[in-house]
Amino acid sequence: MSESHKIRPEHLRRQAWLYVRQSSLRQVQENRESTARQYDLKRRAQALGWAVDQIVVIDEDLGLSGATAQDRGGFQRLVAEVGLGRVGLVMGLEVSRLARSSSDWHRLLEICALSDTLILDEDGLYDPGHFNDRLLLGLKGTMSEAELHILKARLLGGQVNKARRGELWVAPPIGYVCDSNGRLVLDPDIQIQATVRLLFETFHRLGSAEAVVRHFHQEGLSWPRRLRTGPRAGEVIWGQLEHSRTLNLLHNPRYAGAYVWGRSRQQKVGFGGHVRYRRLPREQWKVFIPDAHPAYISWEQFEANQAGLLENANGYGLDRRKSPAREGAALLQGMVVCGICGRRMTVRYYNRGGHPVPDYLCQRVGIETASPSCQVIPGTGLDDAVADVVLQTVSPKALEVALEVFEELRQRRAELDRLRRAQVERAREDAELAERQYLLVRPENRLVADALERHWNEKLAELARLSEEYAQAREKLAADLNPADRERILALTSDLPRVWKDPRTPWRERKRMLRLLIEDVTLLRNGPQIRIGIRWKGGATSTLERAAPLPVADQVRTPPDIVEQVRALASLQTDQQIAATLNGRNLRSGRRNRFNARIVKLIRHAYALPSLCDHLRSQGWLTVREVASVLGVHYQTAKNFAIKGVLEARRVNDKDEILFAPLTGPLPKAQPGKRFKDRRRFAECASNRHNEVQYEA
Repeated sequence: MSESHKIRPEHLRRQAWLYVRQSSLRQVQENRESTARQYDLKRRAQALGWAVDQIVVIDEDLGLSGATAQDRGGFQRLVAEVGLGRVGLVMGLEVSRLARSSSDWHRLLEICALSDTLILDEDGLYDPGHFNDRLLLGLKGTMSEAELHILKARLLGGQVNKARRGELWVAPPIGYVCDSNGRLVLDPDIQIQATVRLLFETFHRLGSAEAVVRHFHQEGLSWPRRLRTGPRAGEVIWGQLEHSRTLNLLHNPRYAGAYVWGRSRQQKVGFGGHVRYRRLPREQWKVFIPDAHPAYISWEQFEANQAGLLENANGYGLDRRKSPAREGAALLQGMVVCGICGRRMTVRYYNRGGHPVPDYLCQRVGIETASPSCQVIPGTGLDDAVADVVLQTVSPKALEVALEVFEELRQRRAELDRLRRAQVERAREDAELAERQYLLVRPENRLVADALERHWNEKLAELARLSEEYAQAREKLAADLNPADRERILALTSDLPRVWKDPRTPWRERKRMLRLLIEDVTLLRNGPQIRIGIRWKGGATSTLERAAPLPVADQVRTPPDIVEQVRALASLQTDQQIAATLNGRNLRSGRRNRFNARIVKLIRHAYALPSLCDHLRSQGWLTVREVASVLGVHYQTAKNFAIKGVLEARRVNDKDEILFAPLTGPLPKAQPGKRFKDRRRFAECASNRHNEVQYEA
């Protein structure tokens, strides 16, 4: 069928769309003939019967690859217009200009067939609704995709072959430069070398990338960065160390002297075609050449760093079993496994006496199912029990390593001093360079001279700031490492238990020491006992049991022996006098407080202990009004008889209430004119309010 027979009036009533595309900006700039040929298809459409105003040119995708329809707004708009039936003819120089993907190409063919849209390329006119034309267009699309695959395979094959020889050029990381032969060598800048080495040494000591960044910030150390692009390409600038940059260095095997290539795999996910890079394990790396260039660390140390980073990463996710050591007071934090369900137990703190006290709890299932926690175990005593086992297990020979602590501290401080001094020297060199530039400028160039003078002043200010910080750091260093500190460190390192229990030893360091020996700890509460299962590094296990801490009520309960003493004293003394007696015996309440009348009264009520008043009333002692009724006198007169010793009486509580002994013998009566002191037969009844009378059991 000829081209003119395929074109019908309904096609000419619709628009003709010309799609123009080049794969890269470089092709747009250099391959201009190909672009001109694509634009020339407009004359072909005019010759077939379309008017000039009916021809729409889509060239917004110039410089974009045709491997996917993603991010190609022009192609997506073309497909949408074809689907709406507004396009009668789609033009492209060749199939590869429209799509390099079979899925995108065949989707366009399906839509064109449904909307009765023709397709025009350099070879002819096609109707996707006809089987033969559609078959030919499908073959062209398949060949276009195969062509792209072959081109990629050729390029990638050349890269792989060059990488296997270790000759594929990759931008050198900071700390390395390429020599005249293209080989990787250490950066000749000693400050850059020392800074990179300090990062690895700090991670080896602290075990955390975040701790490394914090250490650099606290010490005021800068990190170098080499510019790759721009007018200052190749220049090294100094700034703050970032966490992401620290992780990149720690994960980079080139610092271990190895040449590697193909450590990650590109993978498209989702319907949008988003690309993600998945890091491959060591055995799947395409190229691995050990000892290819000078190294900052050994390969064994690199693998140890990867294991440490992986262990730190285990603290994230629902299935985490361990977590890195933190600063809290829970010694077993991140190492405790539930003895019932096998999941990792978390830590919860509460304050007791102004100090944080940990509890270990298994709450993952409880959170997911809104049920009680699997088990909650108080951490009081458990940490000390595990620490005692560790201190008893460690061989004395292992303590010889601790004798190098002082020398390590001295070397670490010296390295920091060298880096700070190098920063000052670099700032001095920059200031001298700015000075020379200013002195070389001609006097008549005032604008240039002003700019150079301002730059010189900025460098001098930066030099003054760094010099002052360096002087302060030197003073602090001299104050930190004195002979007394050296003797104290040596005294501590000779005894590991003393180092462990020293209050200046951070909790995080204790946990890191514990992790060198213990893999994990399993806790299982069995009634009043807690079973502790310790799994040591290497597979050995130990089991011990400890009594579970008493409930809070039992922990603050008054001891039974004190209750018995209160019982015995209650028949002889008031509550205030009992408190004074117990305090005199250096006894304390269940909450470790000194006794007072209120605490003694609460103890009596809790244990139903009778008071002094109850004891005397049970023995027949009388109140003031009862005695006044028997004697036929006013109650105040009866009270005066007790106070002045005419009748035998006692004050029975701290409210100065009085009880009289049973009346025997002749009863007293009013005798006007005779003084009470001449009638006294018993001791005066003194007040109890100010402890005028002291009793002792």
